[in-house]
Amino acid sequence: MSVVIYNSLTRQKEAFKSIEAGKVRMYVCGPTVYDYIHIGNARPAIFFDVVRRYLEYAGYQVNYISNFTDVDDKLIKKANELGVSVQEVADRFIDAYYEDIEALGIRRASMNPRVKDHIEDVVAFIAELVDKGHAYESSGDVYFKTASFSDYGKLSHQNLEELQLGIRVEVDERKQDAQDFVLWKAAKPGEVNWESPWGKGRPGWHIECSAMARKYLGNTLDIHGGGLDLQFPHHECEVAQSESLTGEPLANYWMHNGYIHINNEKMSKSLGNGITVREIVKKVKPQAIRYFMLAAHYRSPLNFSDDTVAQAINSVERISNCYTNLQHRLNQTEQAEAGVVSAELTAELVKIEQLFSDKMNDDFNTPDAITALFELVSLANTQMQAADLNAASLQALKASFERLDAVLGLLPEQAEELSLDAQVEALIAERTEARANKNWARADEIRDLLQAMNIVLEDTPQGIRWRRK
Repeated sequence: MSVVIYNSLTRQKEAFKSIEAGKVRMYVCGPTVYDYIHIGNARPAIFFDVVRRYLEYAGYQVNYISNFTDVDDKLIKKANELGVSVQEVADRFIDAYYEDIEALGIRRASMNPRVKDHIEDVVAFIAELVDKGHAYESSGDVYFKTASFSDYGKLSHQNLEELQLGIRVEVDERKQDAQDFVLWKAAKPGEVNWESPWGKGRPGWHIECSAMARKYLGNTLDIHGGGLDLQFPHHECEVAQSESLTGEPLANYWMHNGYIHINNEKMSKSLGNGITVREIVKKVKPQAIRYFMLAAHYRSPLNFSDDTVAQAINSVERISNCYTNLQHRLNQTEQAEAGVVSAELTAELVKIEQLFSDKMNDDFNTPDAITALFELVSLANTQMQAADLNAASLQALKASFERLDAVLGLLPEQAEELSLDAQVEALIAERTEARANKNWARADEIRDLLQAMNIVLEDTPQGIRWRRK
């Protein structure tokens, strides 16, 4: 079964076929870097990280571009508040963004282009639109002429009349049509600006993504993604300006993830219920946050609450404990004869990995893919109860775990885990020696220390085994 994607443009699932065999051109709208990212920003970052990982798992080479909007009204306002330059604001929060996504186990994109580095590309793009009659200059601003693009509204499935009825702002006399949107903004006193054929100014929001996507991925993308909040007007405007210029589809597949609510309320600044990533990772393990984001289908809304987070924490602990126990058991048996993996175990592993692939192939159905991972957890826990389980079987179970987790990213970073494992193993060895020497005081001290680390000790036929509480 090949990958099937729900295409927001056609509102139906379609078999995925890349433009170039074995390669995927993927563009996902990145953050406006004027503040720390919140959990609403984290959802597309995590989900499209998994999309990229799975496409690579399926054998594709993915060129994944995600931009930074570093020239914007919000940055100008923040710079004025802090008394620094716009670039200083952008630099600060780009560094913070990288720290936050890496804390969540998100791999960096192939490239994160910044608007300030692509002003020439933006100006050239706008100039071509003007030459083709799709844009016009008015008092130093340049607007896209929506009436010149007959398909305007096709992505959000609205027509121009419906969109006109939805306009609640006063008509701008500089525009030929109220629905026209800005491509280039004339500079206001004291604002960051660049030279252009229409005078000093800066890019509008929508044109930035079109220019950078075209530069790095060509006229047509395989996949364009982002949050549902970007479908209109941002992505709709991208479609209009890009397709007016090139005469080709901007993207063959459009993907939009659903909203996040906080305790059943929409997350918004007016309600003051936003939660930044750097706040939440101080309280909740990053893997649990990833699990929370992936435990619902990406197109469904998500509700962030104490209960849903607690469920995610418990689920991730179950996964992590199983993997830790596999590693522990393997450490105990690796000196013995490796043995062979039974046909029955091989068949079970093949079945689970096939189920995982089938679910991910079906529009990246991460909740059901996680169910397949839990089937692997159950199988591994059952297998580890056998006293004679050989090293080859343990290695096969562990390898299967790692293949699935390479997509989902729910296990802790290996360097961190190995360091913790070594510390715990050393304490257990010391406690065992203390008990053998009847040094009960030291043995009790180590037991209390392990309990404080949330480590539970279990006696098994193969010796003491431990797990995290």
